[in-house]
Amino acid sequence: MAAVTGSLYCAGGATVTVAAVDHLDRSPTGLALLAIGLVGLATGVGCLRWGRLLGRGVYHLLVAAGTVLIAAASLLAPDPATATALAGLMVFVTLDSFFYFAGVGAVLQLLGALTAGAGVLLVRPDVPVSVALALVLVCVAVAVVVGDLVRRASSAGRDPLTGLANRRRFDEAVEALLLATARSGDPLSAALLDIDHFKAVNDAHGHGAGDDLLRLVATRWGPALPAGAVLARHGGDEFSLLLPDSTGPVALALVEQLRHACPEVGLSCGVTQLQPGETASQLMRRADRALYQAKAAGRGRSVLDDSGPDPLAAELATALAGDPVASGLAVHYQGIVTVADGAVVGVEALVRWSHPRLGAVSPGRFVPMAEDSGLIGALGAHVLRTACRDLAALHARAGRRLLLTVNVSGHQLCDPAFPDLVTAALTDAGWPAGSTVLEVTENLLEAESPVAVATLERMRAQGLSVAIDDFGTGYSSLARLDTLPADFLKLDDSFVSALTTSTRRARLMRSIMALSDALGLQLVAEGVETQEQADLLRTLGCLYAQGFHFHRPAPIGDVEALLCGASAQTSTGPPLRQ
Repeated sequence: MAAVTGSLYCAGGATVTVAAVDHLDRSPTGLALLAIGLVGLATGVGCLRWGRLLGRGVYHLLVAAGTVLIAAASLLAPDPATATALAGLMVFVTLDSFFYFAGVGAVLQLLGALTAGAGVLLVRPDVPVSVALALVLVCVAVAVVVGDLVRRASSAGRDPLTGLANRRRFDEAVEALLLATARSGDPLSAALLDIDHFKAVNDAHGHGAGDDLLRLVATRWGPALPAGAVLARHGGDEFSLLLPDSTGPVALALVEQLRHACPEVGLSCGVTQLQPGETASQLMRRADRALYQAKAAGRGRSVLDDSGPDPLAAELATALAGDPVASGLAVHYQGIVTVADGAVVGVEALVRWSHPRLGAVSPGRFVPMAEDSGLIGALGAHVLRTACRDLAALHARAGRRLLLTVNVSGHQLCDPAFPDLVTAALTDAGWPAGSTVLEVTENLLEAESPVAVATLERMRAQGLSVAIDDFGTGYSSLARLDTLPADFLKLDDSFVSALTTSTRRARLMRSIMALSDALGLQLVAEGVETQEQADLLRTLGCLYAQGFHFHRPAPIGDVEALLCGASAQTSTGPPLRQ
């Protein structure tokens, strides 16, 4: 808002100043026009420099003041041509009004601009009535077009249930504010707010009650936020908040006000302040860590994380640089099975960390930490080399060649050395490229990084396959499946978990299966946790699945026992194509 309003003021002020200079020695109103132009320029510069500190109400005053300045300049213009040109600046007022204001506020600003602009032209005897009418029509047309474009753009970045920003708009706002704070040096804080026991509300009163609760907190919080704050529904019952020009303690105090604004709702909140050199993912990771601490401490509270980067990063770096196995890093494997009979046809390699002092460290903590700290390449290389050796040895002992899938991050795909690393790992272990699948997330492919996509194409040319992991959690990959460099589609567990409770989700599942089959993609349903889900997938005709219902991640020895023991089965379903 500050950038647009300031830029329009500068453009308008410059236009009036040029007109004034042209008439200084020919008209007694030249000096008055020059003063109006300079006031406009000064106001524009002030908006660009300090406008982000102003509230929305002040911008209503600034737009109204612009209307007055334009009308005065048009009235003082020495000739009809100049008067008409200056009155045309009312288009700027219309644009600013409908770009940032909505409803009655925007309409009132438009009426003010039309009344002032057309009125000034009508009181001048040297300007035809048709010119004033033309100005009115142009401003109305601009208002209609800009208003419609803003409405469409807003709906694309809005959560339809609460009207707040959605995850995509929030991510864009984070990146924009990081750039702004890097230039200005101003503080920036972020918070994650989670409704306590939200699932219990849905279970006890239905999803309608849960939706009403989400709308309630969104309505209560909106008026309490300062100018420039970005509030979004982050997903499910979690909200995210960005607070520019706010330190961590100030943000914590504001979040506490938001908690008390909804006394009938239990809320757990995590707050953190941006540290120098931090990325967006690091900032939100620490907010998430603070939220976890709030929940672990009993919920219904706010926690400020001002500790900076995770201290475990240094220990992980030491472990990877020395002996990863001795430091507790291990690779476990979760079976991929044929739904028809549960026989194992492939495994996904998953890293686990049994810390010597802390015990089991969640992959949800240390894997993102590895990405943020630049260690993901070394961690991924360890997992790939270990998995290739383990599967090659398993094949030699048990006579079964399973399909091996390994997760790959965007950082790895953008590393020029990654293709050679993969080739070396396969060669050293004697494991075939044709039995190896690189799993990448849907959002990574949505980003369409040219380097990452080119790396995947190169890997496929060498015989490896590519799987889209967590499908169903991104933005729009469904319409682009035929263009992505992929061979497998792994359906996200959040999608599978709703199959047995939503008939619409089951119908959508059939459509995705038909689409993947038509595109030559093999579908694997992830996160199958119950017999009911497995039975429904079997009824729908899904061929492959993985999840705790079939197998939990386990060391390679357990996988070998499964294949070689009495419980091992020979699959009656079609093998995964390799």
